[in-house]
Amino acid sequence: MWHRHFLKPLFAGAVALTALVGSAQANPVILFDLNSGKIIQHQDAFERWYPASLSKLMTAYVTFRAIAAGEVQLDSPIKVTKHSAAEPPSKMGFKPGSVMRLDNALKMMLVKSANDIAMAVGENVGGSQSAFADRMNAEAQRLGMTGTHFVNPNGLFSPDQYTTARDLAVLVIALRRDFPQYAPWFSIEGLAVGKKAIPNYNLLVGRYPGADGMKTGFVCSSGFNMIGSATRNGRTLVAVVLGEKSAVSRAEAAARLLDEGFATPTAGSATIATLAPYGDTLAVNDMQDEICKKKTAEEQSEAPPPVAKKDAPKSVYQQKLDHAPTLVAVGLGGATGPAPKALLAQSSQEYADVPLPSWRPDRPAPAGADPIVSGAVAVQGDQPAKN
Repeated sequence: MWHRHFLKPLFAGAVALTALVGSAQANPVILFDLNSGKIIQHQDAFERWYPASLSKLMTAYVTFRAIAAGEVQLDSPIKVTKHSAAEPPSKMGFKPGSVMRLDNALKMMLVKSANDIAMAVGENVGGSQSAFADRMNAEAQRLGMTGTHFVNPNGLFSPDQYTTARDLAVLVIALRRDFPQYAPWFSIEGLAVGKKAIPNYNLLVGRYPGADGMKTGFVCSSGFNMIGSATRNGRTLVAVVLGEKSAVSRAEAAARLLDEGFATPTAGSATIATLAPYGDTLAVNDMQDEICKKKTAEEQSEAPPPVAKKDAPKSVYQQKLDHAPTLVAVGLGGATGPAPKALLAQSSQEYADVPLPSWRPDRPAPAGADPIVSGAVAVQGDQPAKN
């Protein structure tokens, strides 16, 4: 059993998190106010942890920076390579050579947590996986994420890919501060790909009042990770939860943190930026044996859990949404923007940065219109998603 610290409340009269304090399985958490950066609660915030698909938040941040710098556009083509297509699930399953718009790719990456799409984004925007990882690490260093290192854009396990709860909080603040225009993408309830509806892996979205993001992650070595944000009465709180035992328990843990935060009118004086490191900041915790040797294959998945039987007690996060979800239609095609500059440079193709040829006016336009479908499944994309 690894060493644990006691929960560190940062406000007078703090109420302990009963689900975590005194528990042998207490894992890193941090709860903070997004606008002020002030911390409400934290525990083991500087312990290194495998981020799993929370890595995709940095993939998004690097890509947003590339868009802002004019290296790529939202309608630029993202091509699925043989390497990206071979990445294990969760994935979309598009064939090598398939091309999609960058904005569609990012939505699939953030909502479906598609590993193949995240790798394709990294390879196209960065020129290669390693070059994109270099950019991820450069951004982490620039932002002050002192306990973080990346080697891939999708978060698949590597002993050299790790982060901390505190560093993830730094990244969340940067994402929401620097690129507020993309905030709605983190609260998409589901995707429509062809005739298939894909729900968001973030079980807070659509279920927890005010939930507006952000991301989940799972590999055996990390356990079930989650960053959940919610806004009520103009106040946005963010909970980072690492190393939970299931998709449901991480949603419940994040919800409890958020509940306590909203019940606390003011935060402490310490902020994400000023919190001093504590505890073991070098060793990386590994939950491989605890998570994957004790669970069935079905339980070792990012996918939303099955609905519990009628006569069995169930969590609100194991129930279907009480409304028809709003699905965002995504798919292949429609990429009429310029190819990513890094990919062109990597291919040594020195030609003008001009849009790819568009479809002929005497031919049917590719799918891509009407991206929002409420309570229904949109038919869009050249190829259905595969699990």
